[in-house]
Amino acid sequence: MTAVSSPPAPGTAAAAPADLLARLVEAAHRQTEERRAAVPLAEVERRAAWAAQAAPVRDFGAALRAPGLSVIAELKPRSPLKGPLTDDYRPAELARRYAAGGAAALSVLAHTEGFGGRPEDLATVRAAVGLPVMRKDFIVDEYQIAEARAFGADAVLLVVAALAPERLSALHAYALGLGLHTLVEVHSVEEARAALLLDAPNIGVNHRDLRDFRIDLGLTARLRAVVPDDRVLIAESGVRGPADARRLHTDGADAVLVGETLMRSADPAAEVAALIQERS
Repeated sequence: MTAVSSPPAPGTAAAAPADLLARLVEAAHRQTEERRAAVPLAEVERRAAWAAQAAPVRDFGAALRAPGLSVIAELKPRSPLKGPLTDDYRPAELARRYAAGGAAALSVLAHTEGFGGRPEDLATVRAAVGLPVMRKDFIVDEYQIAEARAFGADAVLLVVAALAPERLSALHAYALGLGLHTLVEVHSVEEARAALLLDAPNIGVNHRDLRDFRIDLGLTARLRAVVPDDRVLIAESGVRGPADARRLHTDGADAVLVGETLMRSADPAAEVAALIQERS
């Protein structure tokens, strides 16, 4: 398959490849192999063990269980669909602004080709704020999970659609073995059931269909009917402001993960605060 294309110039939209998910997953494999060639897994696991002593895991799930609607604020320099989201990406400063606005946790893109992030950004953000930090990526290998812990992450995202069932189970178990929390992302009833088979406590609903790129905010309500109330349900993608946040909270979301809206905001702290004011 062809690699993910270079991002367009600022202000222009990226072309939407028909096989976006497959291309992003392939890029994740390639990035992982390049990093493994530089630093072997055994060394990364050694660093992860050291990090577990120096920077104990912050409770990602507990941070999202506060009354009302919690916000996971996302840091990403660009989108594979829409191109650059900022021309001045400073993760530490942005993380501090999100924290000032009341974000419950942070999602940090570590996928380079598609989103312009780096695993090293996890350490930068971890040092800047006291909030739980999640590695947002297409996790396809244990290496990425060990690397996340080594850089101070508290949680990792696992995308059901990107993994065969046995790999999903193995990677989930590996993450738990390192003491990390997980957010398991789904896009259908079948995928939600797969997440429940893992006994995943935090389940994310991606409103974006990566086959045709449509946003369906109604998906959260439909999947809340499948996901028990004792699981944290996170609504992802397409949250453009307080009205969407209010709707999703009414539909059963415990938290929203918001990226593009915050990245494009002139005042990200105020934007986060406006989202979390939407409480029932």
